[in-house]
Amino acid sequence: MAVTIGVPRETFPGERRVALIPRSCDPLGKLGASLIVEQSAGVEAGFPDDQYVARGAKIGSRAEVFGQADIIVQVRSLGANPEAGRADLALFRPGQTVIGFGEPLTSPREVSDLARAGLSFLSMELMPRITRAQSMDALSSMATIAGYRAVLLAAMSLPKIFPMLMTAAGTVTAARAFILGAGVAGLQAIATARRLGAVVSAYDVRSAVKEQIESLGGKFVVLNIEAAGSEDKGGYAKAMGEDFYKRQRELLTDVLREQDVVITTAAVPGKKAPILVTKEMASAMAPGSVIVDIAAERGGNCELTRPGETVVHQGISILGPLNVPSTIPYHASQMYATNILSFLKLMVQKGEFKLNREDEIIRETLVTYGNEVVQARVIEAFGLSPVAPAGEGR
Repeated sequence: MAVTIGVPRETFPGERRVALIPRSCDPLGKLGASLIVEQSAGVEAGFPDDQYVARGAKIGSRAEVFGQADIIVQVRSLGANPEAGRADLALFRPGQTVIGFGEPLTSPREVSDLARAGLSFLSMELMPRITRAQSMDALSSMATIAGYRAVLLAAMSLPKIFPMLMTAAGTVTAARAFILGAGVAGLQAIATARRLGAVVSAYDVRSAVKEQIESLGGKFVVLNIEAAGSEDKGGYAKAMGEDFYKRQRELLTDVLREQDVVITTAAVPGKKAPILVTKEMASAMAPGSVIVDIAAERGGNCELTRPGETVVHQGISILGPLNVPSTIPYHASQMYATNILSFLKLMVQKGEFKLNREDEIIRETLVTYGNEVVQARVIEAFGLSPVAPAGEGR
């Protein structure tokens, strides 16, 4: 019997993305899988039910999706949707597999609930940054959207225009934009700000990104500060010590004083975002300047950030947008669906679902299995006893 993939409608407040899109049906069919989608699940992302039906998907109620699917794919699973997502626990059945974002390193209660329900939960946040998993890296996909959107938010809030203009009324100088953090989001912010005509500079604790910044037309800001060990073996930024951040803040104050726009992007998975811009640093900027803090969901990189709000301090606007990828749901869903499909190809062949726990990608993303929490980083974060690995299972 062919494996059935279920896509429920997202229930997190304001979430407009959908886990799979209509054109996902064809590659799923080639894997021998069928798709059932909850009614209206894709509407807010721009994918109405009739598009799914035209591609061969079945439309059903939420209960039918959970009742018929072997694998449930979501954008926000329980840990990333702790309130509304709890209602789904009664719809799951033991042995089902759940794939989605789930904040596993910071949601011990939700992870435990998924384990007790007998579910195999695979977390998209824990996707290893290895070559073989690049097409499955949903964090990078969503960071691309966030970096692009952050620049547009800044442009709309700044009382200046970005490009230099030579006009009959005189020359308009280009805005100056500074990107703090040159990961995927930061690099996309650099590229977008340059396309809009800003003079762009950027800083990252990882000096290795200098060439990437410069290749996009940005200037790499060099601070006289030691930053060894700023990247973990998985390619993610690591949290540094407080002495490092104190010295960094001192050196960055002079840089910020010259900027019209600052976009902060520094987030460490599973931890509170480091404070990179203090109240005093923000105060050094000129009135009318804008700070867009896309690390707001993790507390923010700016001391003045209020998640979900815009704060005006001495004429400086500090934006703390939440769930930025959801504001561009069409392409965010398209990219996320591609990541999910690539992931599913590891586990579904010829209509059969196999969870090979010896595969590095499966091992690193599998959080719960057989009523146990099995992911090493999650076990360590929660102080649990390690679970002996197993081979294959369903």
